[in-house]
Amino acid sequence: MKLALIFDMDGVLVDNTAIQARAFQLLFRDLGLTTKALPLLRRLNGMPAGDILQQVFRHPVSKKQLELYAEQREFLYRTLYWSKRRALPGLVAFLQAARAEGFKIGLGTGSGGSTLSYILDHLDLRRYFDVIVGKDDVPKGKPHPDTYTATAAKLGVKPEDCIVFEDALLGEQAAYRAGMRCVVVATTLKGKDFQAPLTVINDFTELTPARLLELMARQPEAPKPQKRRG
Repeated sequence: MKLALIFDMDGVLVDNTAIQARAFQLLFRDLGLTTKALPLLRRLNGMPAGDILQQVFRHPVSKKQLELYAEQREFLYRTLYWSKRRALPGLVAFLQAARAEGFKIGLGTGSGGSTLSYILDHLDLRRYFDVIVGKDDVPKGKPHPDTYTATAAKLGVKPEDCIVFEDALLGEQAAYRAGMRCVVVATTLKGKDFQAPLTVINDFTELTPARLLELMARQPEAPKPQKRRG
């Protein structure tokens, strides 16, 4: 059996949601919006930034303008996070152990291009991933399953043999829509906020590849996605 681990990036490889929220909040201030960024991200995290921004306007905003706003938010985020970039505790050791056990490893994220490089290359994480799928590689972002189904296809692994690592509600639903099981990383939300993860961890010091196999045996099939959560 070929088993694969598929990781989201933001909130999973790095604990950066608070910084992401701060960048959104500064953008909202500049645009004269009163939306509270952190509650917004807790609900919509996992979507590409442009899709999140589309939710905060009561009037139509062109795709081009949303992209410009997303670029402004990205600049703010990178400036705020520049000296704070750190891998989640235990991540590298866990990736090395998973590789030693024969797991295939993929990254499936709503980020793309230089945003991926900003995290992966600065932290020297790219070498641990067999496949990387970003927002530019799929037609629809999370909670649609495209990101994870594309990652599994590129890894050559069946969806039922994949475990997704997520910190976001929409990401968990995307995993279930793809027919995969999910481990929740509780950097952004509490475990009780999620539907039916295999387990909930605070960081990767709390998990081993052997433990993952035990958890998969206890949940032989992926949960059915809940429409209201997606």
